[in-house]
Amino acid sequence: MSLAQYAEGGLFAPAKIADLLRTTSQEVAASAGLARDAVQRRERLKSARTQGRLREMIEILNKVEPRFGSPLMAFAWYRSEPLAGFANQTAMTLVQQGRAGDVLAYIDAVDAGVFA
Repeated sequence: MSLAQYAEGGLFAPAKIADLLRTTSQEVAASAGLARDAVQRRERLKSARTQGRLREMIEILNKVEPRFGSPLMAFAWYRSEPLAGFANQTAMTLVQQGRAGDVLAYIDAVDAGVFA
């Protein structure tokens, strides 16, 4: 999926992300480990932390979408599938803890045939 679909005015736009994932901006914020006002206040939305968390979530969804066939199924995996090797935490939980890099490395390892 094109990153442009998630962006508006050069920033990741929670409302666009929510529309594509058929959820709410508040759920997008929670799924990325952000407070609700991080996606409601313009100055918070522009912050490096908010944009970074949204970017990490989108990177993960884009990486697994071909495996699941749709953004909705990728989002369902992200939110609910326990990951082996991470005490059965979900990708969402790890991103909320600031461990998106670990999730991306896990996906790369699985794609390379390494059993995680």
